[in-house]
Amino acid sequence: MPAPFPDSSAPHGWHGTTILTVRKQGSVVIGGDGQVSIGQTVVKANARKVRRLGKGDVIGGFAGAPFIKVEATKFTEAKLEQYPGQLTRAAVELAKDWRTDRYLRRLEAMMIVADPQVSLVLTGTGDVLEPEAGIMGIGSGGNYALAAARALIDGPLDAEAIVRKAMEIAADICIYTNRNITVEKI
Repeated sequence: MPAPFPDSSAPHGWHGTTILTVRKQGSVVIGGDGQVSIGQTVVKANARKVRRLGKGDVIGGFAGAPFIKVEATKFTEAKLEQYPGQLTRAAVELAKDWRTDRYLRRLEAMMIVADPQVSLVLTGTGDVLEPEAGIMGIGSGGNYALAAARALIDGPLDAEAIVRKAMEIAADICIYTNRNITVEKI
């Protein structure tokens, strides 16, 4: 079973990342904070952990050490190119590679990817999960953001407002999460 907070055991003491996705009323949003820490030191406050992928029709957020995010992005882009318009198939194929490839299986990371139809969480152990109720948080502050989003989901806020508010709440609680939030929406 994967560790609930992949960054807490990250190589070289890298910590930090809160990624949250919310799907509501036909919109899907992924938000991520910008903090990267080594031990107790913030080394970067404006990292971009959420971005558009493929031809811009998929969004993704990555939790893990910075060099892992770069490698995960490369492999994800390659699978999206190989299986255009088929996010679930691309994710399953990436997960297979992640499990079996000697290089990939050393990447301790998680990612959330979404397109207009589906949101998925991919783990470093090769699991592909569809979040319950369209909400999922990963990373060191992921559970805090997830709890906040679940509390807000039935209220009047749209998906983007829920992500922003939940990320602020996570930043109040998790020392590895800051308020420099990047949000992508489809």
